[in-house]
Amino acid sequence: MSGGKSNWHVTVLGGGAWGTALALAMLRAGHAVTLWARDADTVASVRRGENPRYLPGIAIEPGIAARSDIGAALKGADCVLAVTPAQSLRAMLAGAKTHMPKGVPLVLCAKGIERETGALLSAIVEDILPENPVAALSGPSFATDVARGLPTAVVVAARDEALAANLAARFSAQNLRCYSSDDLTGVEIGGALKNVFAIAAGAVTGAGLGASAQAAMVTRGFVELRRIGAAFGARPETLMGLSGLGDLLLTCSSAQSRNFAYGLALGQGKPLAGLPLAEGVPTAAIAARIATERQIDAPIIAAVAAILDGTISIRQAVTALMTRPLKTETDA
Repeated sequence: MSGGKSNWHVTVLGGGAWGTALALAMLRAGHAVTLWARDADTVASVRRGENPRYLPGIAIEPGIAARSDIGAALKGADCVLAVTPAQSLRAMLAGAKTHMPKGVPLVLCAKGIERETGALLSAIVEDILPENPVAALSGPSFATDVARGLPTAVVVAARDEALAANLAARFSAQNLRCYSSDDLTGVEIGGALKNVFAIAAGAVTGAGLGASAQAAMVTRGFVELRRIGAAFGARPETLMGLSGLGDLLLTCSSAQSRNFAYGLALGQGKPLAGLPLAEGVPTAAIAARIATERQIDAPIIAAVAAILDGTISIRQAVTALMTRPLKTETDA
C-alpha cells in the first residue's frame, strides 16, 4: 500500500450502478481506477464511456480501465472497493482471494447481512481475506447523484481509526465529503437494516395508507434499528449519523431507492419479477431471525419478513402493528 498522500491505484469490484459511480468518484479524487465487471457487455460499454444498463444517460469520464479478468483488475491495487451485492460477496471474494494484494484495505460498499449465516459483511472479509484490513463506505447516497458529481456526504468506517481517517481523506473530492468512524459494526448495521425499512415505507406508500402512516413507520423503524444496533455493540451516535438515520431518511423517501421501489410495487400489487435487486428482501428474513434469537422487539422487521414470504398482507400487518399493546414511546 502506498504511503503518504500520493494517489493510489483503486480497483472497484462490481460494474453495476454503485460500482460505476464509485469508480467515477475515485477518478475525480485523483486516483488511477480499474473497474472489474463479470459481464463482458458492461466492460465494453464502460470502455465506450457509458453504462446504459445501470446508469443510462450518464457519461463516464475517460480514464477508468475496465476489466472482466479479476486477476488483471486487482494487479497492483493499493485499495479495493467491493461493490458486489451482499449475498454474492462471499463467492466473489473466494474467487478473488488468490489475486488480492496482501495488506491492502478492502472497503465494503454494499449493504446487507448474509442470509445463510447472519454474518455482517466485514466478518466474511475477515474469514476469507484475514491479511486485508476491512473498512466500509456507507451513507445517504444514490448512485446517480454520485455519478453526476452532485454533493454527497458518506462515512468511511474501520476498526482502526487511523485507517478510516486515511481512507476518508483519500476518497474525498470536491463534491464527495467523507467522514471517518471507528464504529465499523454500527455503520454496517445501519446500512443493512435501513433497506428493510425502505421496503416497509414503499409498501405503506404503495398501499395508499398516507403520509402519517409512513412517518410513523420510519420513526418506529429507527427505534428498531437502534435496538438491534445496541445488541451488536453499535454506538448510538453512529446510528444517529449519516450511515444510520441519514441513510434511512433518504432510502425511505424516494423511488430512486431500489428497496423503496420494491416496496412500492408490493403495496400497489404490481408484479415484482424483473425489478432491480432489492437487498432488503434477503436481509429482512435474517434480521427477523436475529431479532427473535436475541429477543429484540422488532415488529416492523418481523412484519416485512412476513409480507415478503406471503404469510400476511400489508393491511393485515398494519392492523397488527396498530393493535399492539400500548406503552410509553420511550419504552425499550
